[in-house]
Amino acid sequence: MPQNLRIVYSVEPDAAALARQAAEYFVAKAEEAVAARGWTRIAISGGSTPKTAFALLADPSQPWRGRMPWEKIDLFWVDERCVPPDHPDSNYRMTREAMLDHVPLKPEQIHRIEGELEPEIAAARYEELLRSRFGLEGADVPRFDVVQLGMGTDGHTASLFPHTKALHEFNRLAAANHVENKDAWRVTLTLPVINNASQVFFLVGGAEKAQILKEVFEEPRDAERLPSQLITPAGGILTLLLDRAAAALLPPTDAQGMGVIERTE
Repeated sequence: MPQNLRIVYSVEPDAAALARQAAEYFVAKAEEAVAARGWTRIAISGGSTPKTAFALLADPSQPWRGRMPWEKIDLFWVDERCVPPDHPDSNYRMTREAMLDHVPLKPEQIHRIEGELEPEIAAARYEELLRSRFGLEGADVPRFDVVQLGMGTDGHTASLFPHTKALHEFNRLAAANHVENKDAWRVTLTLPVINNASQVFFLVGGAEKAQILKEVFEEPRDAERLPSQLITPAGGILTLLLDRAAAALLPPTDAQGMGVIERTE
């Protein structure tokens, strides 16, 4: 059955304001989940924009550090490069340096993808971890409170790259994915997991992302070429946090910097 998708986007004037908005979003959604269930489970992505937001969350001079319910967070990653955790390309390393080394998260609350292992083994171990931590049985799919995504200029998100095998993986929770044009392996959450989250949001900044955002959210469906079009949360709402440069080709926002695109997927 076709699904109606409501894409709600918030546009900030610049990269610094976008990072602050992202920090506020993370904290607000964590607070909501903890108030409702006593715990929150969050999956994050790499990239320069989230790195700045993570640093704000860890900064004791900023308001978000004191508000974040650190002791009640389970932190996961959306995807990882198949490199050791101390490698410069590691999403885990970026997060550790920007945030984890500076906040009161215990090791048992931090659930990284073991990128140093063989890709298929790393994916299988991550799936086992998800099943254990979420108490899953059979074909159950985990339900994250928040999944934070980025978007590449090629339309990829997570490690779901154009024309790759993982786009068609619906039976696994995590998949090893070979990206031919990078000659590299990644491990990624699969689409059923991402789309089952309570809140899914893209965090995207920079003028170089303007054209791809327009193609993904306003042009006809071509998901093999534009995997970000496959992000269709079960709740029917997808949130975009953008800066003005990235949002330049999307429909104009209202006086509060908010816009909406309605699509049928």
